[in-house]
Amino acid sequence: MRAVVLLLLVASAYAKVYERCELARTLQANGMDGYWGVSLANWMCLAYWESGYNTGATHHDTDGSTDYGIFQINSRWWCSDGRSISSDACGISCSELMSPNLSAAITCAKRVVRDPNGVSAWVGWRLHCEGRDLSSYVAGCGV
Repeated sequence: MRAVVLLLLVASAYAKVYERCELARTLQANGMDGYWGVSLANWMCLAYWESGYNTGATHHDTDGSTDYGIFQINSRWWCSDGRSISSDACGISCSELMSPNLSAAITCAKRVVRDPNGVSAWVGWRLHCEGRDLSSYVAGCGV
């Protein structure tokens, strides 16, 4: 348990809060625009409402699981944090989702969106992004 807490503290110490256009360019460069039918603006809106573009974000849920990283990916289903009973569908440690290098978070988000719930798996997207004009999330970013 101490090792998990230490690992999360180290991961959050190296967290990064992305600037909007920097994140848009990073996501585009990693094939997120249009991935599984989800536009770049939708990914940006999702990341904004889930984490404020912060790779170190965590949220403890009432069921005992935790959401991690820029996309707030949940430990019950997608990653292993050593505390929650997890399906670990992404096959990674949850601490990897908190890295400023978004490779693991992007790979896992792509896995989540392929699930039958798709982008609707994220509550932040359903509440703040679904069915709305999201053009402001990528405006002026050259993407």
